[in-house]
Amino acid sequence: MKVLVLGAGVIGTASAWYLAKAGHEVTVLERQIGAGLETSFANGGQVSVAHAEPWANPGAPMQILKWLAQEDAPLLFRLRADLAQWKWCLRFLVECLPARTHRNTVQILNLATYSRRELGKLRAETQIEYDAVTRGILHLYTDEHAFEEAIAAAATMRELGCELEIKSPAQCVAIEPALGASTVAIAGATYAPDDESGDAAKFTRNLALLCATRGVKFRYGSAIRGLSVADGRIAGVVLEGGGALTADAYVVALGSHSAPLLGRAGIALRIYPAKGYSVTIPLAPGDEAPMVPVADSGTKIVFSRLGQRLRAAGTAELNGYNMDINKVRCEAIVRRTFELFPRAGNRANIEYWTGLRPATPNNVPYVGRSRYPNLYLNTGHGTLGWTMACGSGHAIADIVSGTRPEPEFEFCTA
Repeated sequence: MKVLVLGAGVIGTASAWYLAKAGHEVTVLERQIGAGLETSFANGGQVSVAHAEPWANPGAPMQILKWLAQEDAPLLFRLRADLAQWKWCLRFLVECLPARTHRNTVQILNLATYSRRELGKLRAETQIEYDAVTRGILHLYTDEHAFEEAIAAAATMRELGCELEIKSPAQCVAIEPALGASTVAIAGATYAPDDESGDAAKFTRNLALLCATRGVKFRYGSAIRGLSVADGRIAGVVLEGGGALTADAYVVALGSHSAPLLGRAGIALRIYPAKGYSVTIPLAPGDEAPMVPVADSGTKIVFSRLGQRLRAAGTAELNGYNMDINKVRCEAIVRRTFELFPRAGNRANIEYWTGLRPATPNNVPYVGRSRYPNLYLNTGHGTLGWTMACGSGHAIADIVSGTRPEPEFEFCTA
């Protein structure tokens, strides 16, 4: 079939790769001048199956209330006169119920585990370069009570198939020696030995090049105005400035911008942009930055070594499609970075970045068919787009091809 993929982020590009492998004729539309230049550009870099517990959990409402007046809070709701935001927030509260949290965790874990495995296969098959580090991820706790809760939660995660090991402060330093200089006392950690990290933008760019060798065409600078509908099917993609493109099937992978586009076609998605921030610190000889990926569970900040750079990323701000950089939130990431890793590079050369993560209230993405028989969805992955990219891409290619996907996941029909 002739397939149009909308969006050349890590999700759209991975979709194109697996669709082409399945024998389809694939064209990717992207408004930017290249692949991976929006949400995939400077994310936290971690492929973290162990990060399966959704934001919406029984303890979230009280914690969010405490954070409301805190400008640098890990999760900040800026309530607006925005009906979509209020609907999202109300659904978020429903998803905080214990039974919903458990169900959503299982969904996320199943897709993320499959995706990590597919990423490993793709890497072995293609030798793709993206500063991969396959040394596991260390989830730090600096609060004793939070660490005790994490020990109990780790037992549940192991029952669900995610390997997590409990580590003492000394064992944390043995795994990542750069923590030996931390000015923050470490209570302990959980260690996910099978998780990994890498530069999502570099992966996306290089995968786009590999896609091209399989005949995939990328049309950059192609902004999408809408979808045309006729006889109960998608008839084409209407471009800004005029013109339209047609195909046999269409895959929407536009991240946060999927919801407004599909809303105009009568499909309501519970996706709202959650603005995340990152800082990138260039490293020089003698700098003591972590080699093992680290996640600071208290501040929700992750740290990944990407070649000769240290990426620190985190926080989520629900503030519509606003792309202004909040320096207070960036400075909070920088401050925590140098508390944990005091010798991790030069503060003078730090690069700030922000991007919009396509968040669903339960953190479960939309992967599957829509109510239009030739329109497919691969969007809403929130903070786990990089983690779920290969699994989602392979699954959507299977669905388009009429094949049952491998992972145990409730594929949507929106």
